[in-house]
Amino acid sequence: MKESKRYDTSHLIEDQSEPGSRGRVLKNKLGITSKREMDRHEKAEQIRTIEELTNIFSVDHRFTALDICKIHKLWLGGIYEWAGKYRQVMMSKSGFPFAFPAQIFRLMAGLEKGPLYKYTPCCFKTIEEVTKALAIVHTELVLIHPFREGNGRVARMLATLMALQSELPPLDFKNMIGTGKKGYIKAIQVGMDRNYQAMEKIFAAAIRKTLRAHERK
Repeated sequence: MKESKRYDTSHLIEDQSEPGSRGRVLKNKLGITSKREMDRHEKAEQIRTIEELTNIFSVDHRFTALDICKIHKLWLGGIYEWAGKYRQVMMSKSGFPFAFPAQIFRLMAGLEKGPLYKYTPCCFKTIEEVTKALAIVHTELVLIHPFREGNGRVARMLATLMALQSELPPLDFKNMIGTGKKGYIKAIQVGMDRNYQAMEKIFAAAIRKTLRAHERK
């Protein structure tokens, strides 16, 4: 993830690298300097977090901005000091800027009053309605990019919880993080204009793949 700075943020711990990591690993509580080791640790913590979250949030729960912060902290709280807190640095990817830090609190409040209120709990009758709900919430959350790290993964964890509310199995997201990543990033970008069709297709494919695998079991 590339970062674009308009002011000096070097005093912020979230903007510092772990000494000895050659700038490849963010400063962390564990003193990890290897990116590969950090990736493994974050993945293991993500698996643990998903299991815990299914016991925390009920199928009729309406998610809030505070819940999203709670998910982030539960996942990364043992690794980073700033886990669960909104970022204070500018961020962009492939030249595409995410929300300005000063706007994140307002934007997350809008997400809570808008898409989260409208689409959670995600207890819709048709797959098409579920797909639309997942696509809109996911796109809007990633566009805000509220955290210094892990925004896409938090958005996928939230999508998993929403899918469970609609009685779907845990979704297979390989089409977002593998060979389909380029299309996924494009779907996020066109979401700036409230165009969610591309993301709906991505979620529809993920649901189909998940259900096929579930049926084979």
